Amino acid sequence: MTNFEDDYSFLDMAVFTQNDLERMAARGTDWERVEEQLENFRSGFPFLKIDRAAVAGDGIMKLDPERAQVLAGLYGRAVAGLEVEKFVPASGAASRMFKELYEYVAEGKGSATVERVLSGIERFAFYEELVALGGDMKDPRAVVAAMVEGDAAAGTGLGLGSRPKGLIKFHRYGDGGRTAMEEHLVEVALYGGNPARIHFTVSPEHMEDFKRLVEEKSAGFAAKYGVEYEVSFSVQEPGTDTVAVNPDNTPFRVGDAGGEGEILFRPGGHGALIENLNRIDADLIFIKTVDNVVPDHLKEDTVLYKKALGEVALELQQQVFLYLKKIDSAGFAAEGDFRKEVWRFVERALCYRFPEGFEPTLEDLRRVLDRPIRVCGMVRNEGEPGGGPFWAETSMGVRGALSLQIAESSQIDPEHRTALMGGGTHFNPVDLVCAVRDFRGRKFDLARFVDKRTGFISEKSKDGRALRAQELPGLWNGAMADWTTVFVEVPISTFAPVKTVADLLRPQHQ
Repeated sequence: MTNFEDDYSFLDMAVFTQNDLERMAARGTDWERVEEQLENFRSGFPFLKIDRAAVAGDGIMKLDPERAQVLAGLYGRAVAGLEVEKFVPASGAASRMFKELYEYVAEGKGSATVERVLSGIERFAFYEELVALGGDMKDPRAVVAAMVEGDAAAGTGLGLGSRPKGLIKFHRYGDGGRTAMEEHLVEVALYGGNPARIHFTVSPEHMEDFKRLVEEKSAGFAAKYGVEYEVSFSVQEPGTDTVAVNPDNTPFRVGDAGGEGEILFRPGGHGALIENLNRIDADLIFIKTVDNVVPDHLKEDTVLYKKALGEVALELQQQVFLYLKKIDSAGFAAEGDFRKEVWRFVERALCYRFPEGFEPTLEDLRRVLDRPIRVCGMVRNEGEPGGGPFWAETSMGVRGALSLQIAESSQIDPEHRTALMGGGTHFNPVDLVCAVRDFRGRKFDLARFVDKRTGFISEKSKDGRALRAQELPGLWNGAMADWTTVFVEVPISTFAPVKTVADLLRPQHQ
């Protein structure tokens, strides 16, 4: 048994007990993180120091279609010699996607979403499965109940509300419907090289269903697209969950175990997946959310701009490597015109701006160069929710320097939020290409580049009791805050999110 006083003397003994330690050790929780999280609750997270929104010509690169074609061609030749992988953060149960439908079944509460679903019911890719259940298709409430509830295997309903988004049929084809996960398998075959590698993060309870569908479908796609697949999975580890606290910031306890309540831990948000991403060993990693897929007849733009973004990342990385090798071979004595050349590259190409009047040394420039690179697609803002592109003070390197950041509204001081977000023209559709090796060919430790000050605290409740919850720095927000970041405009046709089931009736999903 752990000796509490000897091994954990740094902890507040008035807060934690021997039983707490043993339970947390069993779930893989790092107690230094727990202490850090409790301090975050006490002190709070600062707002980002944002200078201005990034716009075309000032932080966002524009590619005309001809240039995109050239870059895509160059990428197509380079990819044969690279290890490329696609990373898809797949959701748990899609209950939020069907929230209004659940309310309609339970309370008869109608809404515009419910009306759209019922009027367009025959256009869903899962419509044939719904009809095959044999229920009363003229009773709207019964139809909606059959969609969201029941067990498809038992024939009692499709149970879509308890399926993950990745396993819901999004699109209809002549040979049947295709799930979001299948669309990702097709997409990676079109730009990921051969073998086509793809990694899904999934909930443990859905793991076997994902694996089963891959086994059923991958051979057919492999034959059709002339690739071999390497498909892998991981889960968000319990050890990345964050501690919940009472309003007075003491640990929130539930249940009863040995005369004391057990400390409640909650999922830390998608920022926890930086650890999953860190385990992927590849030259380039494409990141895209599970619901942002389109049918085959609309994939052309997606594939073109994925390749173009990949080539932008490779060209930036190649120049970074050349500079780093020269700096390391010549030492910091290589100043003069070379230092000015690197300085221009860092500010113009890598979008890292030193404070006005500050002249960086080669050592300063080297620190900026030697980081993982992400190239992020940005789409014109047409009212969709999502984080925005901004110039913000960086936590890495020289104090007061600016770099590009993806920020959510919650990270912006409310006093300036409206003005800053109102000046934005683009938003983040989660379309990233990541170059994660250093100039010696070694994989970066991505945990070193997280800005831990960019977490988020929210007010929640459990069993009627108020609690405070903490989310880790978001995967494409604070978890990548200290990366080299470049924004490139991509067409809105590459973005087709599915937040509610009615979104599947939009033209880009038909």
